[in-house]
Order: sequence, then structure tokens, then C-alpha cells
Amino acid sequence: MPSATAVTPPAQNPTASKSVTATDPALVKRAVKAAALGNAMEWFDFGVYSYIAVTLGKVFFPSGNPTAQLLSTFGAFAAAFLVRPLGGMVFGPLGDRVGRQKVLAVTMIMMAAGTFAIGLIPSYATIGVGAPLLLLLARLVQGFSTGGEYAGASTFIAEYAPDKRRGFLGSWLEFGTLAGYIGGAGLVTLMTALLSDDALVSWGWRIPFLIAGPMGVIGLYLRLRLEETPAFTAEVEKAEKGEEAGRTEKAGQAESHRPKVPLREMITGQWKALLLCVGLVLVFNVTDYMLLSYMPSYLTSELHYDETHGLPVVLGVMALMMIVQPFAGALTDRVGRRPVIAAGCAGFLLLSVPALLLIRQGSLAAVALGMAALGLLLVCFTAAMPSALPALFPTRVRYGSLSIGFNVSVSLFGGTTPLVVTALIGATGNMMMPAYYMMAAAVVGGVAVWFMAESAGRPLPGSEPSLEGRP
Repeated sequence: MPSATAVTPPAQNPTASKSVTATDPALVKRAVKAAALGNAMEWFDFGVYSYIAVTLGKVFFPSGNPTAQLLSTFGAFAAAFLVRPLGGMVFGPLGDRVGRQKVLAVTMIMMAAGTFAIGLIPSYATIGVGAPLLLLLARLVQGFSTGGEYAGASTFIAEYAPDKRRGFLGSWLEFGTLAGYIGGAGLVTLMTALLSDDALVSWGWRIPFLIAGPMGVIGLYLRLRLEETPAFTAEVEKAEKGEEAGRTEKAGQAESHRPKVPLREMITGQWKALLLCVGLVLVFNVTDYMLLSYMPSYLTSELHYDETHGLPVVLGVMALMMIVQPFAGALTDRVGRRPVIAAGCAGFLLLSVPALLLIRQGSLAAVALGMAALGLLLVCFTAAMPSALPALFPTRVRYGSLSIGFNVSVSLFGGTTPLVVTALIGATGNMMMPAYYMMAAAVVGGVAVWFMAESAGRPLPGSEPSLEGRP
């Protein structure tokens, strides 16, 4: 394939494989763009749905009780998290069987279709109970497809990237996350400012969801133009050569044999790596959902601040994170993934309480400073995880095992963070529970970092060394 060529490895490296992969920088850039756009789409929908939830409650759940409407809307939102592990168990092994590129094209189609379909659903006033049922169905499609998206996108970038730049290139995946969330939440904010409440409920709410259609077409075009990763191609060739000796083929009927790995082997055969994956994803997603999803609600519902303290501050913090993100990714290539992730865990353990005390003080400057501190700590995870997580697993099970570990952890711990913290505050009356919850997650993440191996600058398990070629 044009993206990889074999060259002789350095003779002084006794552990080097017989060949290395020289990557095509142009193809690597295209791979990063295509993968990051899918993540951006996922979080564009997340931002839109989160911040237009009140309007969606009026459209799909007109009970007359605002609280019941909001709970019903977020119930449909949460349903997507329930099917994410199922999507991971389907798309992950499929990605190890038929290829990363093909599965990522399918997840892109499903994500775009699910989001676009929400914008077409008639209101409750038009078709009655069918409206919320269709909303739930669309959310389930989105959640199922998302189960194969992040693990596939991070695997795709990791397997294309040169060993010495994997952290920098992988960090653009989370850059897409931040861009999508800002785009979705910012669009809803703009529409809320420009449209009347009646116009927003009547037709305006559909616009952000319908935008997903063109975005999906663009993303699909980018992904279909990509070739399969060199690591997966090498794994296929290895499997074919291994079977060739014991197989008799008729002329003209040669069959392409893909790596076949049972789902059980992806779990029981990788249980140590899966535990590390769950621990790392736990601290990553608890802090992520706490800052980007729960804190605006915490400011308004628990601390009774004006809404101007919420969303604009969060969007500003995310913009700051976007600026820092590529530099932090490059840092992981120089000093390693473990030190950067460990710094994030230590930071959340030591600074969660001071940061939350600043936020609770109430002034705009204090809220912004506390949120910015948490956001910069979160960058330690967003910059390192896209390259650290794929390196936990060998090539033949990478997509499948990572999909399972990632989605189980997100569903159990990340997606439940707002609900659990709200329940803890209600049960204890302690407004510092968000800080304590992040500190507990940091301890779990710290234990995982202690046991994980450093992967910066090294080949992915089961893959040849990868060097950056010249265009």
C-alpha cells in the first residue's frame, strides 16, 4: 500500500523487527482529520442535546410539569449510554475482523443518521406517544454507533501514526471532541438568543440536528478515501500466510482470510489490560463529564447562580483546552504518557477541593479560575489517552478489547457521573461532593498508571516499528 514501505531497521537495536513501517505524512493527516471529525460529530450532538433539553422536553414530553419533561428528555439521553457496551461488543470485534476503516465508515453513517433523524421527528402534538418513542429509537442508534467510534478512531490514528509522534497526532482526536461540543453548545446558545421561545419550540430546535446530515456526508467521504492501517494490513497478511500451508485453494478462488479472534479471548485473554483500560477511562471520563456536563448544572441548580456563570464559562474553558491540547499531546511524546497522566491524577487529588471552593465563591473571576484549573488538569487525560489506550492491546484484538473496556467504563462511571453526584449531594447535603468524587476517581486512575507500561516512542504491541516517511 502507498502509505507504508519496508526498510531495514537499525542494526544496533537487537529487539527490532525485520522491517519498519515508513508512514506517508499526507495519509496520516487525512487519517487524523477523518477520525477527529467523527468524534466532533458525536460531541456536537452531545452539546446540542444537553443545552436544548428544556425545549426538547416541551416538544416530546408535554406533561405540563417542567421537571418531568426534563427528566424524560435526559432519560432518553441516558438510554444511549446503556447500549454503548453492546455497540462496542459488535463493532469492536468486527473492526478486528474486517478492518478499521470499514467499521468507522459504518459508525459515521449511523451517527449522522441518528442525529439527523431527530431533526425530522414530528412533535408529540402531531403524532402523540410515537414522538418520544422515535426519539428514544434515534438515541439508541446513536449510542450503539458510538460504541464503536472512539475505540476505532483512536486505534486508527494510533496505527497510522509514527511511534515518535503518536501522542501529538492522537491528541487531535480530543481536539475534535472539544470543537464539536463548542460548536453544538454555541449554536444552541446563539439560537436561543436570536429566536423567541415559540419559534424555538415550533421549528428552531430542529436546525442543529439537521446540520448533522451534511457533516456526516463530509465525514463519510473522508473516511471512505482512507486506506486500511498498515498494522491491520500486516496482521491480515500474517494470518493468510499462516493458513496458506494447510489450505488447498482452487485457481481463481483465493480467499482473503482476516484475523479471527473470539469475543471471549478479547475479554479473558486480555483481562489485565482491560482492568487498566477501565481504570484509566474511569478517571478520564468522570473528570470529563464532571467538568463539561455537570458543572453548568451544578452552578445553576445547586448553587443558584445566574446562567451567565455556566455555559459561557464552560465554553471558554473548552476553548482554552483546545489551544493547549496539541502542545500537551506533543509533551507526551517527549516525557511519556505515564508522567502526564500521573500529573493529571495528582492534580485532581490535590486541587479538586481548592478549585471547587473557588467556583463556589461565586464571582465570575473565581468561577472562571476554578473551572480553568480543572480544565487544564483534564488536558493531561485528553492529550494522553488517545495514544495510551490503544497501546494496551496487541493489534489482533486492539479494536475489540479497547471498545469493550472503554464503553463499559464510560457507561458505568462516566455517563453516570452527573446522576451519582446529584444523588450524593441530595443524600449528604454536602456541596463539596463533586470534588470528593473527582478525588476518588484520581486515586483509581493513579493505581492504573502505576501498573501500566510506558508506550511513548515505542511500537504498538504486535506491530512493527513505525517511522515518519517523507512525502
